[in-house]
Amino acid sequence: MVRVLGERDERERIVSDFQDSALSWEILLEALPDGTAVLDEHGTMRHVNGVLAELTGYSREELVGRDVQMLVPARHRDTEHVARREHAQDPNTRLIWSDMDLSVLCRDGSELSVDFALSALAIEGKAWVVAAIRDNRAQRAAETAQAEVELRFRVAFEDNMAPMMFTDLDDRTIAVNDAFCRMVGYSRDELMGKDSRIFTHPDDVGITEETLRRVNSGEADQVQYVKRYLHKDGRVLVVEVSRSPALDAFGKTLYFVFSERDITEERALSAQLSHQALHDSLTGLANRALFEDRLAQAHAAVVRHGGLGAVLMLDLDDFKGVNDSYGHIVGDQLLVGIARRFEQVTRSMDSLCRFGGDEFLYLAQGLTSPEDAIRVASRLLGALAEPFFIAGASIEQRASVGVMVWDASSTETSQLIQDADVALYEAKRRGKGHHAVFTSSMRAKEENRFATIQELRHSVQSGDLEMHYQPIVELTTGDVVGFEALMRWHHHVRGWVPPSVFIPLAEMSGLILELGSFALRQAITTASSWTPTGAHSVAPFVTVNFSASQFHNPGLIAMIEEVLVESGFAAERLVIEITESSVLMDVTETVAVIAHLDRLGVGIALDDFGTGFSSLSYLVLLHPRFIKIDQSFVRPMSESVHNDTLLETIISLGEKLNMTMLAEGIETKAQLERLRLLGCELGQGFFFSPAVPDGEIATTLARVLGD
Repeated sequence: MVRVLGERDERERIVSDFQDSALSWEILLEALPDGTAVLDEHGTMRHVNGVLAELTGYSREELVGRDVQMLVPARHRDTEHVARREHAQDPNTRLIWSDMDLSVLCRDGSELSVDFALSALAIEGKAWVVAAIRDNRAQRAAETAQAEVELRFRVAFEDNMAPMMFTDLDDRTIAVNDAFCRMVGYSRDELMGKDSRIFTHPDDVGITEETLRRVNSGEADQVQYVKRYLHKDGRVLVVEVSRSPALDAFGKTLYFVFSERDITEERALSAQLSHQALHDSLTGLANRALFEDRLAQAHAAVVRHGGLGAVLMLDLDDFKGVNDSYGHIVGDQLLVGIARRFEQVTRSMDSLCRFGGDEFLYLAQGLTSPEDAIRVASRLLGALAEPFFIAGASIEQRASVGVMVWDASSTETSQLIQDADVALYEAKRRGKGHHAVFTSSMRAKEENRFATIQELRHSVQSGDLEMHYQPIVELTTGDVVGFEALMRWHHHVRGWVPPSVFIPLAEMSGLILELGSFALRQAITTASSWTPTGAHSVAPFVTVNFSASQFHNPGLIAMIEEVLVESGFAAERLVIEITESSVLMDVTETVAVIAHLDRLGVGIALDDFGTGFSSLSYLVLLHPRFIKIDQSFVRPMSESVHNDTLLETIISLGEKLNMTMLAEGIETKAQLERLRLLGCELGQGFFFSPAVPDGEIATTLARVLGD
């Protein structure tokens, strides 16, 4: 009992000493970990601790005796005042205030993010308040970071447009986003706790399980695969799945994260594009790329097992005439019809390809002899025997075929197509509707032809090509009124190459347009230096030959206009020579081109008149400035009254149609006299002069005029 009384007396003494101590408030405040101030009933700070001074940057002397609102941002002052007054009235209340925006004003004007606490304190009957603040910057940073993590997760998972889901180690769904639900058509409730079989195509069940085995066994950390899903409405989806494990700090798998992509449309588009990339868009046949792949496979099979194969190249004869006569729409329909005919005679083991334009390729496999390939060619040509009926028109279409038969000794598949092309060239040389089987001698001819084309191309730049000029004479006076510009090629090894050799090669290779431009520019440059001659005192005109492809080239008019403008040459002194075959390629277009040239002042000469069958019917329509009488009428193989009558009729026709007649190939004085007698106005030929270079024109003029 004495001991108990002694302990109580000791506690009372300690309390009494503390209450009487002058340092009791300071000791208490300084012991607190938070910035603390004791406020009287007016909000004046009576006591502050060092923590508060340190947090705000003030000294104790600057704070004690000052209104606490000096530390409160203006936006919080009303709230702080009300809260302090309410809590001061009730000593049993305590306010702990935490807000992302709560702060105190520091001495340097900055704001310090804090948590705030108020506790009521009654001293001598007065309502005082203890206010405490705690620096919460670290906590706010942690909360912000956590909020950002949650936001990123929400964006990365919940709001992600890519379908995603989490599964446990047994493939049961534990989380799924809206995008995944939309993809498979099931709600979250329908998916949660279920494994992937609920939406997996029956034939693909097991794919997910296999990837799970690989991940669990350590064969792979992440896996990606494609499988088919079944939408709730029954649609089949093709989905690309990426699967990754979520690991704890010890590397143990907690769950799996799936990111998925619906590639159904992508696969369909890819298949469509793949088909388009390997098939002709018009006919639906295999294109060259697919054909070459199949040819490589067929060649490999022959190398392994023996036997023969064949590549057949087919080219439609005069197909351009169909486009020119009926239009490209009908031409396209004809190509489709031809493709269907060829398909009907294509064997199941063979391949048919549209090579481009009006050319087709055929791959024949499993042959036992070259005759088998010839039979295939005959079958293909036979498919075109019946006419095609398109847009109310009956169209006869034939083709030429080049055949290349090959065995295991053929090493380059690309060469097989080239050799079939060489054989095709030979087939066309033999006439329309024929076939030819490749031989090595054909390749030699083709290589020579190719080399000649390359040399011809080089000759344009090297200066080996030049223009010669043959005088055109007025037969009654003997005056030279014009010159025909004729192209000549002097080969550095072979010497002079005849135009009959290199002009067809230029036509075939497309070089003819470049040669035509060269001829026109050279002829006009040369003719620009000619001075008036003869009784008419008019400078001679110049004629330039244009092939069918040149004359029907869309850039013809622009090129002629450009050359005339650049040279300042009078358009009336330029005459373009075209043949009847050029006219018949497209009569409507020919008439339009001639009309345009006529507006420019450029004349037209119709060459080789009388050698065709349709010239008379088009003379009035075309109305050329000159009609050139073919030399076969001027110097016939045998003299007869009928020949004279025919020549007289031609000249008389030109006179009646008000067209100037120009006889070609005059070689004797008798031929000249006969043409004069019949009233032919102009002529040219070796009797007057062969074609001569530019530098010999003056001498030639003097000689011809002197004669």
